[in-house]
Amino acid sequence: MISTASIAIVNGYIVPVAGPPIENGTVLIENGTITAVGAEVVIPVGVGSVDAGGRWVLPGFIESHGHVGIHEEANGPAGDDTNEMTTPNTAAVRAIDAVNIDDEGFRDALSGGVTSIVVKPGSGNPIGGQTAAIKAWGGRTIDEQVIREAVSVKSALGENPKRVYGAKNVTPSTRLGVALIIREAFVEAQNYRAARDDAAKEGKPFARDLGKETLVRVLDGELAWDQHTHRHDDIATAIRLADEFGYRLVVNHGTEAHKIADVLAERDIPVIFGPMFTSRSKVELRDRAIANLATLAAAGVRIAITTDHPVVPINFLVHQASLAVKEGLPRQTALEALTVNPASFLRLDERIGSLTPGLDGDVVIWSGDPLDVNSRAEQVFIEGAEVYRWEGGHGHVVERSERFA
Repeated sequence: MISTASIAIVNGYIVPVAGPPIENGTVLIENGTITAVGAEVVIPVGVGSVDAGGRWVLPGFIESHGHVGIHEEANGPAGDDTNEMTTPNTAAVRAIDAVNIDDEGFRDALSGGVTSIVVKPGSGNPIGGQTAAIKAWGGRTIDEQVIREAVSVKSALGENPKRVYGAKNVTPSTRLGVALIIREAFVEAQNYRAARDDAAKEGKPFARDLGKETLVRVLDGELAWDQHTHRHDDIATAIRLADEFGYRLVVNHGTEAHKIADVLAERDIPVIFGPMFTSRSKVELRDRAIANLATLAAAGVRIAITTDHPVVPINFLVHQASLAVKEGLPRQTALEALTVNPASFLRLDERIGSLTPGLDGDVVIWSGDPLDVNSRAEQVFIEGAEVYRWEGGHGHVVERSERFA
C-alpha cells in the first residue's frame, strides 16, 4: 500500500468542490484519510501541520481517460503497450499489466495537481480490455497505487477499429462490422453466464473464459462500458447497444455529443470530454470545439474532462478546464468535471473526488485559483503524504527511494 500519513493543512482557502468554499479553513488527514474539513477543526496532539497561508486548497484532480504508463513518453515503440491489436475482441486484457510507474507522465501529473488516473487500453479494437484506477504516485509497484484494479471495459466505435482491421482485410472493416463484434461478444457472454450458473447449481465443473467473464461483469453492472466515440451517429449506436444489453454506458471523447445533448441528458449518460488541445487530425474531429463542452453541460449532461494523455500532456488537464470556462462552462461545473463527476460515474467516489471526511487525503495546495493559468500546484499530498513540492523555481517529486528509505 501507499505509505500514508497524518497531517493538518491549515489557514487555507478550502474548496471542497462538493460543498462551499471555506475561508481560513483546515483539512485534517489522519492515517491517509480525511477526518475533518472546516474553519474550526481541532488538531489532535502529535499531528503536524502545513500552513497554506491563504492559498487555495482543493482535492486532487482525476484524469478519467489516460494512457499514462502504458503509452510511455520518449520510449518509442518499446514503451507503447496501449493496444493489443491482434484480434478485435481483447476483453480479457488488463491495463494494469502494462503500466510502467516510472513513466515521466506520472511526474507531470503531479505538477498539474492530478493525483488519480484511470488508465485505459487504446481505441484500436471494438473491445479493448479492462481499465484500472490508480494513484499518480506513491507505491513501490503499480499494485501499491491501485484504487480499483478494474473500473470499466474500454470499447471503440467508428474510425479507429474499422481502419485497423480494414487494413488487414478482416472483420471489422465497417461500422456495421464493429457493432457486430460487440453485439456477438455480449450474446456469447450472456450464454456463458447462463451455462456457468447452471453448472454451479448442478455442482458440475465449468471451463473458465477470461474474456467472457469480463463481459459478464459488465452485464452485471460491476464494470462500466467506456465507449470511445466521436460522431453523433456512433454515440447513437453506443446507446442502442447499451439498451440492448443493459450495461452502464460512459461516452468517452464525445466530440459531437453536443448534437444529441438532450438525448444524453434524458438518459443520464455521462460524457468524458476531450482531449481539447488537438487539431482536426481526422474526419471524426471535424466539429471539434472547446465550446461544445459548455453546450453539453447546459443541457444537463454530467461531464468530465480528459487529456487522453499523451495526446495532450496530463498536466494540461486543468488548462483545458480553464479554456472551457472561457468558452462558457460555469466555473463550478469545470471543477466538478475534474473531481466529483468522474469519481461519481466511474464509482470511485468512496475513495476520491472531493475534500470530504472519509475520503482519501489527496490534497493539492495551489498558489491561487487553479483555473487561472498563472496559478500552479505548489504542494501535492496523496493519502496525506507529500509527494510533490514547487520550490526554488522548479518542481520536486518525492521519489520512491526517499519515501521508502
